[in-house]
Amino acid sequence: MAAKVHTPAPAGARETRGAARRWWVLAVASVAQLMVVLDVTVVNIALPSAQRALAFSDADRQWVVTAYALAFGSLLLLGGKLSDLFGRNRTFTAGLAGFAAASVLAGAASNFAVLAAGRTAQGAFGALLAPAALAIVTATFAGSSARGRAFAIFGAVAGIAGAVGLLLGGLLTEYLNWRWTLYVNLAFAAIGLIGAAVFLRRGDRPAHRPTLDLPGTALVSAGLFLLVFGLSRAQAGGWNTPASWLSLTGAAALLAAFAGWQHRAAAPLLPLRVLADRDRAASIIALTLASAGIYSVFLFLTYYLQTVQAYTPVRTGLAFLPMIATTIVGSVLGANVLLTRIGPRLTLPLGMLASAAGMAWLTRLTVTSSYPSAVLGPLLVLGLGLGLIFAPAISLGTARLRGQDTGVGSALVNTTQQVGGAVGIALLSTLAASATTSYLRPHAAITPALLQHAAVHGYATAYWTATAIFTAGALLTALLYRSGRTDPAVLASTVSA
Repeated sequence: MAAKVHTPAPAGARETRGAARRWWVLAVASVAQLMVVLDVTVVNIALPSAQRALAFSDADRQWVVTAYALAFGSLLLLGGKLSDLFGRNRTFTAGLAGFAAASVLAGAASNFAVLAAGRTAQGAFGALLAPAALAIVTATFAGSSARGRAFAIFGAVAGIAGAVGLLLGGLLTEYLNWRWTLYVNLAFAAIGLIGAAVFLRRGDRPAHRPTLDLPGTALVSAGLFLLVFGLSRAQAGGWNTPASWLSLTGAAALLAAFAGWQHRAAAPLLPLRVLADRDRAASIIALTLASAGIYSVFLFLTYYLQTVQAYTPVRTGLAFLPMIATTIVGSVLGANVLLTRIGPRLTLPLGMLASAAGMAWLTRLTVTSSYPSAVLGPLLVLGLGLGLIFAPAISLGTARLRGQDTGVGSALVNTTQQVGGAVGIALLSTLAASATTSYLRPHAAITPALLQHAAVHGYATAYWTATAIFTAGALLTALLYRSGRTDPAVLASTVSA
């Protein structure tokens, strides 16, 4: 009997399989990104239920959110560097497994201390996972003409995850219980781990592993920790509290020392060449400002719908669905069409101005406003604007990176979003609270109706501030981005010149 002769698959078939694998890799990375980002908001709606179940104080309640943000924000650059040191795929898998274990710990908590510890561990493993996920997408679509579409999808996930978290948190809290807002991560992690085992290729670990910049790691981690902590304290107690200004002053000193050290370090944690690209620097600014502005919608519009309009958690989450739809449209339009036809210098300012218009529209809300006439329109405009910002900025922020910088470059993009969100929440919360107090001060008798009017006044102040943030973003992006359309070859590149 004649032996079978193995015939290699035709080149076209191999290319087709390779292209299909890329999209599966994107799906796996997007699931991980969704899990990490929605965990910022998914627990918020469940907090009152968790507080009743575990009997912790109002002061402790904030730490359920802050513990996650502190660990996540302060360790992101380290997580990105570990991705470069040990390999993106290995770091991604470790981050997924650790995040799942931390979610089980927090979900099964019998007291506040265990819940806070679980949330801290979630943030730490999220800092490992998020930059690895973005680095995997960056490397997988390097040199591919489909890179724009890939980042449109990934950027849309980044833009809508907060709203998805509100919806998912409402559904799980209302129909199951608060613990499932944490246990749900097991489903995301399982999908990610199975997908990683099937679709991620091994062997991405560098042949010559560089050393870890320990002084730089200590300086930036401590600096980012104090920055997020100081902003959280400002949100809770105001900017004048010693915990706020001492932390923020210490953060400024440590981050300045980190920047100085990176000039002298033999193997810097954040190579300055990563920041040298003009479009990347502009993208970092755009993501910081957009993140600072958009969290006011998730925070204050949620308060408005639940406390003023008496929406249930599920109905509140459903109210954000139109925004999710237009964010997806804006992401595809921005990353796939506008970047290569009119360039970032027009695309990003257009997104910023649309977002500013949506924010200004929300300032017209009153106690008696209806959703169709006063909320739906602003959300549609905001979603479109955010899509035009996030997807193009993430795509340009990770283009032209050297292979050994994809992890730390991706971590930088994630860090700017995290820090921008923390700055926005602290600033806008403080301004809204001050405006609400000023509104109430002339009134001798405080009634429930008056409290509602005062709250809406405070929200309007936050929306006006967010309008100013997005307007400033429009001006800065128009000035900083390169003029002219973006060459598709640039978007497909991940290797710096």
